[in-house]
Amino acid sequence: MDYDQLLIALAGVWGAGAGAVVARVGRRGVGTALLVVLVCVALAAATGTRPELAVWLLLAPAAVLSVGVTGLALPLAGAALALLGLVTFVPEHAGHWTTALLGALALGAGYFGLSRIDSGGSGDGDGGGLGLGEVKLAVGAGVVLGWYGWPTVMLGAFAGFLLRAVYGAFAARRRRDGRAIVVPFAPFLLAGAFLGLLVGAYTA
Repeated sequence: MDYDQLLIALAGVWGAGAGAVVARVGRRGVGTALLVVLVCVALAAATGTRPELAVWLLLAPAAVLSVGVTGLALPLAGAALALLGLVTFVPEHAGHWTTALLGALALGAGYFGLSRIDSGGSGDGDGGGLGLGEVKLAVGAGVVLGWYGWPTVMLGAFAGFLLRAVYGAFAARRRRDGRAIVVPFAPFLLAGAFLGLLVGAYTA
């Protein structure tokens, strides 16, 4: 077993431990625990031995949980910025802290503007559109995506909208009673950020 394989195995062990905690205290139980494990292993496979992997593994369980607990979003973003700031002092890192900060500001501002439009200017959202909860999540997504540069920020943001559009179209085709489909945005925002982060980590 080479070093990368060992790191992936350790990520799986960490993800399993963190997932067990999430399963005990969360509302999604075993499914959420399994998701945490898969996210950790995928991040380890994409990032390899670079030091920012430690940050991804520390933040991944909280990021998964933040889909339903948006009060975690801004503290998570702050923690990501602080930890990535420390990573810049470690050799062989592949990112840029300044771009991570600017990515957080850019995505946060962009989603805030969209939330104002989506909610008619109130910024509160309607449960299926963009509200302040999604704005807070976007700030954290901007941090981790920005670490690998602006193309990764754009990819992650686009992927979130694309995933939501595809799911919404599929759900509408399955529904036959003519009622409107309410599709929450937060899970797709984080899914898009995760995909963008994987691509950014793999290509860095």
